[in-house]
Amino acid sequence: MTTKSDNDILKGIHNPDISHVLHPLTIRHLAREWLKEDAPNFDYGGFVVGEKEETAVLLLKSEGVLAGKPFFDAIFKELDCTVTWNIPEGTFLTPVNAVATVSGKVRQILLGERVALNIITRASGIASAAKRIRTTVEDLGWHGEVAGTRKTTPGFRMVEKYSLLVGGVSTHRYDLSSMIMLKDNHIWTAGSITQAVKDARVVGGFSLKIEVECRSLEDAREAASAGSDVIMLDNFTPQALVDAAAKLKKEYPKLIIEASGGITEETIARYCDVNVDVISLSRLTQGYDVVDFSLKIRKDGIDPRNTPVNL
Repeated sequence: MTTKSDNDILKGIHNPDISHVLHPLTIRHLAREWLKEDAPNFDYGGFVVGEKEETAVLLLKSEGVLAGKPFFDAIFKELDCTVTWNIPEGTFLTPVNAVATVSGKVRQILLGERVALNIITRASGIASAAKRIRTTVEDLGWHGEVAGTRKTTPGFRMVEKYSLLVGGVSTHRYDLSSMIMLKDNHIWTAGSITQAVKDARVVGGFSLKIEVECRSLEDAREAASAGSDVIMLDNFTPQALVDAAAKLKKEYPKLIIEASGGITEETIARYCDVNVDVISLSRLTQGYDVVDFSLKIRKDGIDPRNTPVNL
């Protein structure tokens, strides 16, 4: 059973393809590195199966949001296989569902099998968590942005950040070059919040926002006065956050206020205040659950959905 993709109910005339944010050469490079890591030398199993043309079915075996298609495609493109999708990316699915087929030489299909499954299970897990949280805050009538953080898996950031977008939340800053975030170590080294913001503006100019991590209302006021664009209220209790955000918005109406630190899917509702613009959660890219998929070589007369074996 499938439901309409989020992309199909967007306001406007056209449905944007989120995959267009990805650089094709970067995806190709990642796919090649992943394949080389998994089979750095001989392909012993490939010798056993040979190069007979086969078709495999990608089966979803636990509910979740489908994400990671561009990376899945790139892996099998490198192996001269063809992927045909039955379901749009961003769709919430329930098991057992035949999501796609992969056609090509069986040796090549099996070379990409585990690598591609590793990607799509994790990507879909992140998108599913993001979708659940976005739905929670929308049901509360909160109009701010939920965001991930830079707490990503080394070497896997692009997949994780992309999956956040598929799930309908913000990536936050993509990397250290995307926005200037001044944390406690920056401030202690610079000598003060004011000096840190002043120095950051010299190199960031007009094109980069500056965000300052603040542990108190006094710190936040200093950062705002110094010219910070975004204030992160870090590890505030929900009530302290609401109080501080109200005071800051009254004094600095254009200030962007972010809540962060220890916020989870279970507690996020307590931070959805009218004066809070962004809520960031590291759990979206740390410790997420995966969505279960398998890839089965199709046999004549046998529905692969009736043989859900873990590979």
